[in-house]
Amino acid sequence: LFTVTRQYVIVAKWMLFAILLCLSGWSAAQIAFAVSEEVVKGTVVGNLAKDLNINAQQLEERGFRIVSTYSKKYFEANLRTGALFVNERIDREELCPNIAKCSLNIEGLLSHPMNIYRIEVSILDINDNAPSFSEQIHVFNVSESSSTGERYPLPTAQDADTGSNSVKTYKLSPNEYFSIEASKDGVSAELVLQKALDREKQPVITLILTAVDGGKPARSGTLQINVNVIDANDNPPIFSKSLYKVRVRENTGHGTVVIKLNATDLDEGMNSKILYSLVKRGTIDRSNIFDVNSDTGEITVKGTLDFEDTPAYEVRVQAMDQGTVPRSAHAKVLIEIIDVNDNAPEISVTSLMTPVREDAELGTIVALVTVSDKDGGNNGVTHCKVVGSFPFKLQSNYKNDFSLVVDGPLDRENTPIYNVTITATDEGSPPLSSMKVVTVHVSDVNDNAPLFKEPVINVYLKENSPTGSVIYTITAFDSDLDTNAKLTYTLLESSQRNIPISSVVNINSETGDIVSLQSFNFEELKTFQFKVQATDSGVPPLSSNVTVNVFVLDENDNSPSILAPYSEHGSVNSESIPYSAEAGYFVAKIRAVDADSGYNALLSYHLSEPKGNNLFRIGTSTGEIRTKRRMSDNDLKSHPLVVLVSDNGEPSLSATVSIDVVVVESTADIQTPFRHVPIKEESFSDLNLYLLISIVSVSLIFLLSLITLIAVKCHRTDGTFSRYSAPMITTHPDGSWSYSKATQQYDVCFSSDTLKSDVVVFPAPFPPVDAELISINGGDTFTRTQTLPNKDKVGYNLSRPCAKFNNYELLKLVQCEYSDFAFHGAELCLFVVYGQKQQCFMPVKSILLVISVVEDVLYLD
Repeated sequence: LFTVTRQYVIVAKWMLFAILLCLSGWSAAQIAFAVSEEVVKGTVVGNLAKDLNINAQQLEERGFRIVSTYSKKYFEANLRTGALFVNERIDREELCPNIAKCSLNIEGLLSHPMNIYRIEVSILDINDNAPSFSEQIHVFNVSESSSTGERYPLPTAQDADTGSNSVKTYKLSPNEYFSIEASKDGVSAELVLQKALDREKQPVITLILTAVDGGKPARSGTLQINVNVIDANDNPPIFSKSLYKVRVRENTGHGTVVIKLNATDLDEGMNSKILYSLVKRGTIDRSNIFDVNSDTGEITVKGTLDFEDTPAYEVRVQAMDQGTVPRSAHAKVLIEIIDVNDNAPEISVTSLMTPVREDAELGTIVALVTVSDKDGGNNGVTHCKVVGSFPFKLQSNYKNDFSLVVDGPLDRENTPIYNVTITATDEGSPPLSSMKVVTVHVSDVNDNAPLFKEPVINVYLKENSPTGSVIYTITAFDSDLDTNAKLTYTLLESSQRNIPISSVVNINSETGDIVSLQSFNFEELKTFQFKVQATDSGVPPLSSNVTVNVFVLDENDNSPSILAPYSEHGSVNSESIPYSAEAGYFVAKIRAVDADSGYNALLSYHLSEPKGNNLFRIGTSTGEIRTKRRMSDNDLKSHPLVVLVSDNGEPSLSATVSIDVVVVESTADIQTPFRHVPIKEESFSDLNLYLLISIVSVSLIFLLSLITLIAVKCHRTDGTFSRYSAPMITTHPDGSWSYSKATQQYDVCFSSDTLKSDVVVFPAPFPPVDAELISINGGDTFTRTQTLPNKDKVGYNLSRPCAKFNNYELLKLVQCEYSDFAFHGAELCLFVVYGQKQQCFMPVKSILLVISVVEDVLYLD
């Protein structure tokens, strides 16, 4: 009960000491507790929640934990109650051997925000070790002539306990010759002769020395002392001082004299000759550090003096004479070691969070840094700092404990690893310093979106490329790492001419390969556009888009097509010229188109004539067949001509047309140039019938043209004409022709200088559904308006004035595949040619009168 009460008193003292430290203001970061050694596991040391002035629930919420540098985790915290309890067996003698005060320093860490508390637990000694002697029997040789009162140092007992539990007193077994006298501190004792010895009466005296500690209950140890009574020398040596004090610098070289002892003996001869020696006391042996000259008494340095290891030495010396029965004297030499600044500061680092997130907030703790210096005084005062420019700084926690915290923004993409250099310098002269490099790894955060090399990508694809071929590989780059940099490619859903882009191309989500899902035809689709999105796998994911323009490149996959009236395959066309025709006489004009574009659609015309026939020539770019010279009597009356039309593609494609030129005697015999293009679905006889009807009807058309024009102008918008009324062709006083059907009307302007005009009527491939008006009149204007528009079509409005013709030719209406201007499928297209360049200018829905004009200038918008 007394022991328990005493322990509680000690604990109360420590708690009072901690309260006083907190009130002083400078130690608010340290908490002091005390606990006895050898207590059972689970013993409560103190209440952390109460001492930290926080709620016990916050300890668990903020992840309170105990951090220490010891091999065992001696203490642990109960996060529910806030109690600090013993977690491992504590042996003070094992933790702090030969040290009076024993304490364990641990740290308590709180997160959110991070707080560090230094906890010092003092280990209180209990009397769990009995005193012991290094030997079982000790022998004294005492002369019988020894005077009463002579003293003989007794061997000291060793007790692993400290304080009151250490050796406090010595006891000697009862005898008539000797008594014992202990020092005031009870550490040592001397055997005192109380009565003169008589060797003849008792040559050997056996004593029992008992060492008793101050524990409750007390523990003890014994030593047997044998005293041999020697007859002879009756004067012992005497030292000049009983205690010698000397100071010597650490790191003093071997052999350096520390002090010279002086002892005298009143005897003469060998009884006065003194020999000096070091005395071993228990387990303490100074002979490995110091040496003494047995003759001169000089104590010299033998080993290494280190202030940090032992700041002072206590050396026991003996002076013994050389008498038959030697007598001795003993003295104490206290050697103090003077500190020299021979130890650089030591930096130890305990990492807490590695790697550090690149979005870590300012003040985030990265590592704990402790600086220590074994030197004393100013030599042990240190200063610590971070060297160089880093986004980190040292923040002082307590004395020589620091925290390395974030002091600036981190960017893993620029610097993934920081080698932070920490230096510590003491205040010695000269000062010593040390350096520690802390490697801080920065972990990645998804803060970078994928990037494309360019915002718009142009892809050039040849038409007729096979389905499933890779037309382009999209590549994006993400500066992040691992999952944050793993990209997935997707097509952003859109429509291209009302067709979903997903039905045109597909993309590999991992490689970025864009694969075609169909074969492209330049004549149908020249270009299309879509967007690709690259998304990383971070949380949350980031993405970016790129626009892809696909340009279909034309291939020479279309042969030239001969336009009407010479377009019938396998047929032979006939033209007539008068015998009186001059050189340069216009015979016929071959017109052809090529569905390709560029050089693949650049056509050239060549004439294949029989040998010896040099009567005709053809314009390579215009296709006009003219005579080279006047007729002669030797010329044939019929000249079969074969016209070859070739494009400039690689390889070149071509088409041929046969024309039989018949020479007649006079212009009256020349047949009318109007022809009707045969319809493929009907027989050849039907075509002749239609041609005959057209020729007969031409006179009626001229007469009715004026009436028809007035009627159309009056009723253009009132819708009184039937949608499917019979077509009407009329002529105008200015020489122009017009064709009208329902609300559709096409006017064509003739120049008075036109050498030859062809009027060919084409039937529509299907009933017209849009009412359109196109007019070219004598006022040199060309306008096209759309009336009664179809809701599914987009009209093409030409409102810019245009009239004059020069090098432009308004070609015949042909059936073609045309998808620009939102017209799909088979359409009738109006072709315009300039030089050798042909273009399908506008789609129409019905028939058109086609003419050739060679001189005026046409401006088209």
